[in-house]
Amino acid sequence: MEYTQLGRTGLKVSRIVLGTMNFGPHTDETHSHAIMDAALEAGVNFFDTSNTYGGPEHRGRTETIIGNWLSRGGERRRDKIVLATKVYGHVGANGTQWPNHDKLSAYNVRRAVDASLKRLQTDRIDLYQFHHVDRNTPVDEIWQALDTLVQQGKILYAGSSNFPGWKIAQTNEAARRRGSLGLVSEQCIYNLFERRAEMEVIPAAQEYGLGVIPWSPLHGGLLGGILKKDGYGTRRGSGLGAETLALPGVRERIQAYEDLLDKHGLAPGEVALAWLLTRPGVTGPIVGPRTAEQLTGALRAAELTLGDEVLTALEEIFPPVGPAPEAFAW
Repeated sequence: MEYTQLGRTGLKVSRIVLGTMNFGPHTDETHSHAIMDAALEAGVNFFDTSNTYGGPEHRGRTETIIGNWLSRGGERRRDKIVLATKVYGHVGANGTQWPNHDKLSAYNVRRAVDASLKRLQTDRIDLYQFHHVDRNTPVDEIWQALDTLVQQGKILYAGSSNFPGWKIAQTNEAARRRGSLGLVSEQCIYNLFERRAEMEVIPAAQEYGLGVIPWSPLHGGLLGGILKKDGYGTRRGSGLGAETLALPGVRERIQAYEDLLDKHGLAPGEVALAWLLTRPGVTGPIVGPRTAEQLTGALRAAELTLGDEVLTALEEIFPPVGPAPEAFAW
């Protein structure tokens, strides 16, 4: 396994990120633990989750599954991984939602981090990520809460998820005024099919020294061999791949993609992940295996080198949108 530094920090993380969204809703605790065992054995040290993962009726369950795994490995297991989770959505029992139990107010951030620490059975969260933009909470309030958590040792770094480029800039400029480290990573949807992040999000991340962590690297299974039904389908449960395939012109592009890789004897899902590893600013894609076998396929992508002929053909099938403002103006 290769490692890289997370953005401008000194933190070293694996170039494959273990996503845990399937733990609970699609993969039971025993098999989830087996996947984490296999990932750690393979050298994957970057684990990503969220306080809302676990299914609509069991939000927080995924963190609990991870916490139980950590508790059975002692301090040595915990110290081998970089643990990332998120805050934004509500995690109320039986759908109960109180007014201050979501978003990024100082009130909710404080209570949410303590709840995550309890479920994860750990004393710290290495990367605490804002799962979405909160348009109603002042940025200075958010940083005041985060700075306090850093001082308390409850979190080490802060990251964003689903932020536009301007929000990355605004948030880090606010941190700079406070003398804070600011955001060190951005987790965004980015893959061969969905390349809009290249317009402004990735340039902003690079300008401010954020590592980019793509989610849905197979676009809901669309890039995982969906026409042959042999893909990994990291977000298959959302139906994103099937819904996108039904759009005009998409099936033809995916057929060309699968035909190209078939010609070169390459697996679609592995190529989609390997392509992301060639992109500037990308720390590593998040893979969300439901089985240990799917994890094995994803790990092969980290060892795959794509030739110039394949890379050029991929650009022709999935052309870039280009950087801003050139993408939409002279």
